[in-house]
Amino acid sequence: MASDSSTQGRFFELKDDMFGRWDTQFLKADSANIGEAPRCPACGETLGMREWLPPYQVELELHGEQWGDFAKGGSNGFLISEHMARSFRAEELSGLLGFHPVEVVRLRKKRKRLVSAVVPSYCMVTACLGPGAVDEARSQLRRTEPVKCSECRSTGLDSIHGYTLEPGTWKGEDVFHPRGVPGSLVASERFAEFVQRHGLTNMKLIPTEEYTWDPLRKGPPPAQPAVP
Repeated sequence: MASDSSTQGRFFELKDDMFGRWDTQFLKADSANIGEAPRCPACGETLGMREWLPPYQVELELHGEQWGDFAKGGSNGFLISEHMARSFRAEELSGLLGFHPVEVVRLRKKRKRLVSAVVPSYCMVTACLGPGAVDEARSQLRRTEPVKCSECRSTGLDSIHGYTLEPGTWKGEDVFHPRGVPGSLVASERFAEFVQRHGLTNMKLIPTEEYTWDPLRKGPPPAQPAVP
């Protein structure tokens, strides 16, 4: 199983580097305003968490030794440092929306050792719901039920044992939520090079064909006939 690299490059599951040196997380402030969750225009299925509305106030948590450029929390969005935001826009990458300034109302340091006390400024961003769709025939997904909606392709998942995108569905976004893998955040090869070039921190980029998520330990789905 491999991505069609000849036409669209490789794709990566974008995760935070939990337990790493730059492990930074956040919680929305208790006063956070929450809106409605996005829904599929075709079937009405919920497509993610309810929208986080301004003002964007957070409790920032440092679990590592230094503040990272990327932070996830219980939200439909995530935080990126202003340095990362400026570089992303300067190089005209695509897929991130918002870039709203964040007010840090509380700092929590989970370790006694702290190399740097300087807290960077952060922006709140969301990733677009991209047109890129999972290639069901070339992916190893254990679904709770068959896909019924051809638009969102959303249905429950018990496990992921590598996946790839259907050729021709990706339209060039550098960070996006793909159709067919709820909760996944996918990055392009160009974004992976951008992260490495700028030395951006608290991010793990796992090739989608190698990505495994199996909380119930059910293993891969039954073998399917080979795709020509």
